[in-house]
Amino acid sequence: MSEINYVTRVFSSPLDVPSAAWNALLAREADPSPFMRHEYLTALHQSGSACAHAGWQAQFVTLWRGTELHAACPMYLKNHSYGEYVFDWAWANAYAQHGLDYYPKALVAVPFTPVPGARLLAKDEAARAALVKALIAHAREEDLSSLHLLFAQTPDVSAARSAGMMLRHTVQFHWTNADPAGQAFTDFDHFLASLQQEKRKKIRQERRKVADAGVTFRWSRGGDIAAADWDFFYRCYERTYLEHGNAPYLNRDFFHRMAQTMPQHWLLFIAERNGQPIACSLIGIDEASRVAYGRYWGALERVDCLHFEACYYQPLAWCMAHGFARFEGGAQGEHKMARALLPVRTTSAHWLAHPSFAEAVERFLEREGQGIGEYMDHLAQRNPLKAAP
Repeated sequence: MSEINYVTRVFSSPLDVPSAAWNALLAREADPSPFMRHEYLTALHQSGSACAHAGWQAQFVTLWRGTELHAACPMYLKNHSYGEYVFDWAWANAYAQHGLDYYPKALVAVPFTPVPGARLLAKDEAARAALVKALIAHAREEDLSSLHLLFAQTPDVSAARSAGMMLRHTVQFHWTNADPAGQAFTDFDHFLASLQQEKRKKIRQERRKVADAGVTFRWSRGGDIAAADWDFFYRCYERTYLEHGNAPYLNRDFFHRMAQTMPQHWLLFIAERNGQPIACSLIGIDEASRVAYGRYWGALERVDCLHFEACYYQPLAWCMAHGFARFEGGAQGEHKMARALLPVRTTSAHWLAHPSFAEAVERFLEREGQGIGEYMDHLAQRNPLKAAP
């Protein structure tokens, strides 16, 4: 990048990028989720969960001035669109129908992790802008069909838009620890009091079904999560995927590495009946930002409403008790609104090399964006919270 004399280096593994330098850039960002930490990306790579054999060929793009890392991002060459949560299958099909190759494509994202946050790590905005230009230049040089930046934070989106990338919006559902007057909830009853009567009644009924079934919960955090509990979690997680006819994206070795290198970012809820564990949910947490992330769930037995209790009510109660400000419910799931997780717009950015397809996608995104806006308006009318006094 001649205008500021950056040197661009592309690495085939996160292990080739100094972890301290990567994490230092992440710490500067406005929204530094733990899932962009060097340890998390390394665990995905070393465990084989996200690797070239699985269709995730790492090409981490970095910008340097001398020996100092100024910008970096996790980029992958993809030969499929699984594990992304921003769906472009129709674009791939359109390419195929015209005899063109959509894959491989370039993807800037955290594999299997639809958590909004920093993607383009940069020392300053000049470095961020240069990184976007370097990504597009690299995609051109490698003759790739396209470049996609998923679940990006606001400064990333601004840099991508300035570079001519097209924006696309999706909707997630997040809970905020604040009553209509803006005060943090003191306990679950305080939270319920903020809801409309119908929603409050429904949640109480769902929680009562789980309690009447004799199910209780315990939680463990960080280094207190026992190895046996990690093993039980993976049994549940794997079984839930297999019941839906798919192998899990993440293998047991990945979670072993999480327990070793990032224990402080995990919270495990285990449901028990008659002294035996029957289900669990694993929540990501970030103490610095006071944010929790709904991530994984699984069960060995079926109990009515157990999923809601394990994945929403237990984590929300924990967040209230420990002063966490936000709980992000993950991708999709309009049913989360009934549990007071409200709609939030998320943004991705896209560049296509083929001019005609770029024009067609731009028109599509215009129409889709209007639909997302109407959808958000529709959801706003179904807000489960009482009006502010």
